[in-house]
Amino acid sequence: MLEILFGHLPGPVRRALDATGLVHLPAALPGRVEVVTGFGANPGELAMKLYVPAATPAPGGPLLVLLHGCGQDAVGLAEAAGWTALAERVGAPLLLPEQSAGNNHGRCFNWFEPGDIVRDRGEVASIRQMTGFVFDRFGCDRRRAFVAGLSAGGAMAAAVLAAYPEVFAAGAVVAGLPVGSANGVRAAMARLAEAGADLDGPGWAKRARAVAPPGYGGSWPRMSIWQGGSDRVVDPANAANLAAQWVALHGLDGTPTQELSPRPGLRRRVWRDAVELWTVEGMAHGFPVAHASAEPFVLDVGIDAAAGIARFWGLG
Repeated sequence: MLEILFGHLPGPVRRALDATGLVHLPAALPGRVEVVTGFGANPGELAMKLYVPAATPAPGGPLLVLLHGCGQDAVGLAEAAGWTALAERVGAPLLLPEQSAGNNHGRCFNWFEPGDIVRDRGEVASIRQMTGFVFDRFGCDRRRAFVAGLSAGGAMAAAVLAAYPEVFAAGAVVAGLPVGSANGVRAAMARLAEAGADLDGPGWAKRARAVAPPGYGGSWPRMSIWQGGSDRVVDPANAANLAAQWVALHGLDGTPTQELSPRPGLRRRVWRDAVELWTVEGMAHGFPVAHASAEPFVLDVGIDAAAGIARFWGLG
């Protein structure tokens, strides 16, 4: 597990940056990826990549943000997990923040460092600045911004939602952890191995509010959670803690209002359309897809999670 936080995981290097700031893409991708600088002070020292659909997004459309897992290529994950296809389908720019080895040797977002998850500090502040840049450039509907992430990116997506609840309408966390689940490296390792049951829903909600605007009394983003039942990297019980956190933030009772099993081994629990938790039995650590993929931690389990998340977000 130390390698998950600090080891540079292997992966194919398939794209090269040229002097124009564009990334060369496979012919299958109709749009383009831009590397953007000058979007803000960037206190978290993250790189900004932006997937622009073939048809330039019209003003008033949604904005999508995807945060990669440890050692992953942001564009590679977006392509393999179905996010570039979703961006094309809904006509939305797809923001792809990317971590560097200088910030974290394993190129993991620092979801366990308080200085990177509190509003207007570190990595969450950089992601917010990138989001503002995309809002302004494309005239996106500021009521329809969405952020998702896988693994360390999922934990950071939850932190972004908590730090900027007024900016995002909804989010999705795949194989991630609750906001405030760790304070430093040792605690992060402990939470990865064993989620623990030391807090109830209100206790977890208090951790999320600690990174939000002081005294925030507005609405909270809706949350879609996906977890593999055979995950050996992130204890699956973290997903239950994350659900409890967001159910409490929405002021709801801990009992699901709906429980479904669309197929054997697949379970969906819903809390008044504000929070949903999908459990995929037998799935290891990764993002569920319904097609073959060679991308690390993108798993063909016959489920198109990106499409499911989009439906929950109201994107069809």
